[in-house]
Formats: sequence, structure tokens, C-alpha cells
Amino acid sequence: MQTQQRLPFIDMLRGFAVLGTLGTNIWIFAYLGDLSYITTSNYSGWWSFNDFLRMVVLFFVNGKLLGLLTIMFGVGLQLKYQQALRRGNAWPGVYLWTIVFLGLEGLLHYTLVMEYDILMSYAVTAFIVAFLIRLGDKVMTWAFYLFGSFHVLMILLIFISSLQGTIISFNGMETVAALYEQGTWLAQVQHRLTNFLFYRTEAIFIIPMNVFLFLLGVKFMRNEVFSQHDKGRQARQKLFKIGIYIGLPLNLLLFVPGGLFDLPVRYLCAPILSIGYIGILGKLVEYKRLDWLWQCFAQVGKMSLSCYVLQNVLASIIFYGWGLGLGGQLNSIVIISIWLALSCLQLMLASFWQQRFHMGPMEWIRKKTIQAMTQ
Repeated sequence: MQTQQRLPFIDMLRGFAVLGTLGTNIWIFAYLGDLSYITTSNYSGWWSFNDFLRMVVLFFVNGKLLGLLTIMFGVGLQLKYQQALRRGNAWPGVYLWTIVFLGLEGLLHYTLVMEYDILMSYAVTAFIVAFLIRLGDKVMTWAFYLFGSFHVLMILLIFISSLQGTIISFNGMETVAALYEQGTWLAQVQHRLTNFLFYRTEAIFIIPMNVFLFLLGVKFMRNEVFSQHDKGRQARQKLFKIGIYIGLPLNLLLFVPGGLFDLPVRYLCAPILSIGYIGILGKLVEYKRLDWLWQCFAQVGKMSLSCYVLQNVLASIIFYGWGLGLGGQLNSIVIISIWLALSCLQLMLASFWQQRFHMGPMEWIRKKTIQAMTQ
């Protein structure tokens, strides 16, 4: 088990996942909160080039990078657990304050920035998983299969219902789009608070999947999947094959219009490609000529929380009416360009910041707050 050394590959994966989640969220921002633009529910035939280009991007990122980020949160939890064991500290102990702070960060992010925040769901998941790993390997393994099976069964039941004509629709998104196009920032904050339970439906719905992926991250860490030794390379080779031969074909179902496969692709097929990305990126980092790029991704990973919030704040300013007001006016090429530009900006800012402060601003606030609470 890897206990002492900080593995750069972990930071790189986390940074890649954070920037990749913007590849999904950018469409929500660009189309002013209208979720239909990250699904196929509004289409009964093939798309225009503009729509097809958007779906190509979503094929690679929608649900996949969020799944990868979730796995990496599980890896981070395992690292904290190992740290507690090395120091002889009680578990979960102080880590509970980290969970509380994560939940509060998520609540603020949801209220002030974006209604599809993931941090609150991660806080609940971390609380569950922290106690599961405390109960031992046997309980953790049972929970791994139990939560995973429950999630798969739930998605399959919804999918069967959709075969009978019950497909999730996004009627009423026009009202939300109008608010984000014309409303003030305070009006948007009020809208999120008023519709808190509605917007938190997915955050609750995905908790079983999150627990499964957190535990998967714990298992990956314990099995040295991220190490640079032969054992790690062999494990990543297996993940690479899973991603290429299983993940990619299953996710092609996204290109079937009509909304039938939207849910199973995002919540069943996407996580398979998520673990494939670990194998794919594991091969890419062996190309040493691009070490400077992998190091930049690692810097983002070290301050992933700050970058996650920053990219959503910047996207809000660019697309919402109280900012530059570009929402609903741009084609897919421009939107993709903005995503890439924001990603490059964060890569540069993270490298600049880490050289001078060694910790992201939100990470620093969390550390100091937890230290003050536990003294």
C-alpha cells in the first residue's frame, strides 16, 4: 500500500478531471441553464453540424470527467485515512471537519454561483465512506457491491420505464433561460434558494453511484494503481482496455437521438470510460516531452477546489445577463474555444499561484478554518 510518497499522477488526474467537468458545464452556462442542450431529448433525427459538434464534445466529457473526479475524491479520502493511521489519530476524527467544510463550500457555491454544484453531494458521500472504511475491508467490500448494484438496478428500472414511453423531459427550461439572460445576480440567487430541492435532486440521486466510485478510488489507491512501478502500470493497462473496448462502444449510445439513452449513458456507461481515462492518461504521461503539460495539470489538481469554483464564476460572468451576456448567442465552435481558453487560463494561473503560495486560496481557507476549529 502506498502511504508516504505523494504521487504526481494523482494530482494530474484530478486537474484533468476538474477542467474536464467544465467541458460539460460550459454548455449549461452557454445555454443559460437549459439542460436539454446536454441531452438528446429534443431530437428525433440527426443534428445540424453545430449540434453534432456539441454532442461529440459531450461524448468525451459528459459524466466521464465527473466520474473521474468522483474516483479521485475517493483517492483523496484514502490518503487522509492513511495519514491518520501514520500519525496514530482517530478516524474519521478531524476529517469530519473537512466534510463539514466541504458541504458548506458546496452550499455557498450552489447559492452564489451554480445550481448544479457537486460538492454537497461529495460531502454526504465522504461522510458515508469515511465510516465504511473504518469498519474494515470486509464491510467496505460488501458496501462496494451493494451500492453499485443498487445504482445499476435503479438506472435499469428507469430505463425500462422509458421504453414504455416515460422519457425525462426538460419542459419549462425557457423560464430558467430567461432568468439567466435577463435577471440580476440576486434574482438568480433567489431562484436557486427557492428551488433548492428541485436542483438538488440529482445530487441526492447519484449518492449510491458516488459511494461506489469513492470506494473504487479507495481500492485503486490500495492496489497501487497510480504508482509508477510495474504493478501500477499493469493495473492501468487493464483499465485502458476496459475504457477502449467497453467504455467507448457503450458511450456511442449517446448519438442515438430521442433521449432514450441519455440516463444510462451518463450514469452507467460514462463511469466505465472514466476508469478507462486513468489507463489512457497513464499511457500519455509516459511521453516525457509533454512533462511540462502534465505538471501544469498537476498544479490544477493541487488546487482543484479553487479551480472548480473559479471556472464556474468565470463562465457565469461570460454567459449570464448580469455579466457579458453571451449566453444563447454563440455557436459550438466558439463555446468550445471558450472552454479551452478558460482551461488554459487555469493551467497558467495554477502554475503561477503554486510557485508563490504552494496552496490554492480556498484550500488555504479550509486548512486554516479546520485548524482553528480543532485547536
